[in-house]
This record gives sequence, structure tokens and C-alpha cells, in this order.
Amino acid sequence: MLSVIYALLFYAATAFLVVGLAWKIARYARTPAPLKIPTTPAPVTRGGVVLRMAREVVLFESLFRSNKWIWLFGWVFHFALLLVLMRHLRYFTEPVWFWVRFIQPYGIYAGFAMVAGLAGLWARRVLVERIRYITNPSDHLMLALLVAIGLSGLGMRFVARPDIIAVKAFFLGLFRLQINPLPADPILLVHLTLVLVLMLVFPISKLLHVPGVFFSPTRNQVDNPREVRHLAPWAAELER
Repeated sequence: MLSVIYALLFYAATAFLVVGLAWKIARYARTPAPLKIPTTPAPVTRGGVVLRMAREVVLFESLFRSNKWIWLFGWVFHFALLLVLMRHLRYFTEPVWFWVRFIQPYGIYAGFAMVAGLAGLWARRVLVERIRYITNPSDHLMLALLVAIGLSGLGMRFVARPDIIAVKAFFLGLFRLQINPLPADPILLVHLTLVLVLMLVFPISKLLHVPGVFFSPTRNQVDNPREVRHLAPWAAELER
């Protein structure tokens, strides 16, 4: 019964995550940018915009320029999270890809780095007065959720290790529409439940800055207002 419940929950959460993300991204894409508002100094060619977006996504360039401490904690968290996610691919692939096997030990250390980065970002929201003033309860809940996921994941590695083979068989079975037994280890169930909660809240939370950065007009626009007139589609309709 436990395996059936978690299988159904993961099917539902995955559907909600995919549909929710697709709907939000489509909404972002349809939202017109009425003004030419790239943050200067901005590139004057489309290739320059692509390069700028790459630096923003990979290096957090604008955050580095504005605040080095926030950049450090933010970049450490996001890079560590990427390694942790790639390490988890071993539960969804058979045979396991060679590069996934290669990063396994680094993914363990990335778990500690992920929690440390989150702790720094959380401390900022508590200790810095101007940030504390604009912080909502949902911000604390998101950070608490991510920290709990990281700690429960580390707990499965260093405190109470579940049957990893059975866990992998369970998730591989979901791809084949089969429900295999899921270990009933409490720490594993806590970890999976927290992941389910994250999947459900992701499309309706501030975590949507992940795809949202690509639709930011301050970042994705070419700085050519003198050469090319910028006209939103709805404004073009009014001129007819």
C-alpha cells in the first residue's frame, strides 16, 4: 500500500510540475515588453545578449557585481544543487552513465555545500534588516524546505542508509508503469515527501526565477533603441 501511495503521488506531482511549468513559461513568453529596458551596459547584438545570458545563468554576473557575499552563498548553493541532481540520475538510469558514476563522490560533498549555501542565504534574511523587512513567511518556508531536503538526504548517507537497490528499482519501475516495493525507512519517506512538496510548490512559488530569468527584458534585450524602434504587438494594433 505504501508503494502504491508514493507511486501515485509521484505521478501526480510530476504531472503538476510539468504542466505548471509549461503554463508559466507560455505565459511569460506571451507577456509583451512595451519598453526597451536592458540594464546598461548592455550588448548591442543578439550574440552579445546570448553571451550575457550565459554569464548570468552560469556565473550570476549581476549578483557578483552587486553583493559578493550573497553571490558566494547563492552560487555555492546552485552549483552544489546541480551536482546533487546529477548524482541522483543513478536512480533513474540503467546502466548508469559513466559521468554519473564519476561525480558520485563529489555529489556527496556537494550535499554539504548545498546546505551551507542555504544557511548563508537564510541568515541574510534574518540578520540584514532591509532584507528582513521585505522577507515573507513563504521565503522562510522555501528555505526551510530546501534545507530539510538536503539534511534528510545527508542523513540517508551518514545516519541510516536505506536499501538503495530497492529505491532504484522503485523509480525505474515508475518509468515502466510498474510499482515495485519501496523501502519503509522513515528517513527515506521523509526525504521523498519533502521532494514531493517541492515539486508541487515549484510552479507557484518564487522558485520560478529559474526559467523566469530568460524572459527578463532587462537581460534579454538588445541595446539598440536608436537603431530599431521597439514596438510591442499590442501597441502595433493600436497604431493601425
